[in-house]
Amino acid sequence: MGVILSKSLYTRGLQCYKSLYLHKYQPELRGEPTPELEALWASGREVGIYAHMLFPGGVVVPFDRLTKDEQLAKTREEVDRGTKAVYEATFSYDDVFVKADILVRERGVWNLYEVKSSTSVKEHYWDDVAIQYYVLSGCGIPLNRAYLVHINNSYVRNGDIVPEELFVLQDITGVVKGKQASIPDSLAEMRAMLRGKVPDIDIGPHCDDPYECDFKDHCWRHVPEASVFSLRGRGIDPWELYRQGVIKLEDVPLASLNLMQRMQVEYFLDKKSHADTKKVGEFLRKIWYPVCFLDFETFGSAIPLFDGTRPYQQVPFQYSMHRIDARGKEAKHFEYLAAPDADPRKELSEKLLSEIPEGACVLVYNIAFEKRVLRELGESLPGLRKRLATVAEGMIDLMEPFKRRDIYHWKMNGSYSLKSVLPVLVPEMSYEGLEIRDGAMASEAYFAMVGISDPAELARLRKALLEYCRQDTLGLVRILERMRAMEA
Repeated sequence: MGVILSKSLYTRGLQCYKSLYLHKYQPELRGEPTPELEALWASGREVGIYAHMLFPGGVVVPFDRLTKDEQLAKTREEVDRGTKAVYEATFSYDDVFVKADILVRERGVWNLYEVKSSTSVKEHYWDDVAIQYYVLSGCGIPLNRAYLVHINNSYVRNGDIVPEELFVLQDITGVVKGKQASIPDSLAEMRAMLRGKVPDIDIGPHCDDPYECDFKDHCWRHVPEASVFSLRGRGIDPWELYRQGVIKLEDVPLASLNLMQRMQVEYFLDKKSHADTKKVGEFLRKIWYPVCFLDFETFGSAIPLFDGTRPYQQVPFQYSMHRIDARGKEAKHFEYLAAPDADPRKELSEKLLSEIPEGACVLVYNIAFEKRVLRELGESLPGLRKRLATVAEGMIDLMEPFKRRDIYHWKMNGSYSLKSVLPVLVPEMSYEGLEIRDGAMASEAYFAMVGISDPAELARLRKALLEYCRQDTLGLVRILERMRAMEA
């Protein structure tokens, strides 16, 4: 008997033999899944359920309640019985175990449907479908067509979800058939590799292509934090330097770098910082009172939750705002966090507009994102559109001077994100002690609240979300104070 593989192990092996080997024999070296990855898995499961509605009346072969043998037997039983559609149909051939998302019988032959929660077809999906086609054909399933089912990102919800409009079906039969001849050799090579020692494969672009590998922390442990891979912006290819044996930032030949990257390295080496007070002053003179410091938290789901929204549209569920009414006055704090089971857009917008004085200056960090949130709120709430647009018109991006490096510190390591800038300018403010430390965690926590009935747990999550969002806008207040001190 050969080494048992699966669809996911096969595609893992195509990306990197070492990743496949470690997964099989040293799984404890895997990193913890990120909140983004866990959200992606949850989204994929939900999308799969909606995709079943394209072919209603089918039978599910469950993964969690049946052994592999029981799943295989159940699938065979449904195929023999003449069931029209089988979801999660399970097959094994040539010691490869696969579960097909949807298998639909059509005039004595079958069509294979692979469901993805992305909004387009990506080339690496082809191998995913090709290995299924190989296994099903080997099991004697007469296959006609193979399709990729993905999200239509221009679909707008209006009432109940319409699966036929939510999804796009792409016929990839030709490319899948074209891959069949190479699969036995690929499997044989993977199995031969798995019978040996861990492959001596160095890190490379394949670590993140097509997916970020969950053994990356293990394989990258020789790469220091300040490395060629921390070089920001377009310029020299870090992999070119790495292949020449250059790993540490201090070993990078300065002559090979563009102006911004060279500045990053030189400041890092000399532990330097600077503030161009003339440019900082010019920026500060653009700010007027009352000044509001605003930050939204949003979620985007593959299946639009509310009427008038599209797949993955960023819907705000929370904001924090600090407001200073006149120079020298204390900042007042305002906040909003939606109930987890209702459309928050109208209530959030009305509360926000009641707290931002007409004609106020609105400071944000990364203006493109906040402006898009306001624009889309206006599109869904015509009665408030004009006032929301006025708020957007009064926006100034506090990120600007850091992006231009009017203010720069070697500890920013070339980054101008708020998470990089705040601890440098305001060392007493850090995200480290917070339960929620970034936008992905905030979105996950908000979604988690829907399924929580324990009031104490709900209160804890609400508190963590409010603390995190408050930190962002209080951070903007403190950064502005430090910038004013530079000008003085």
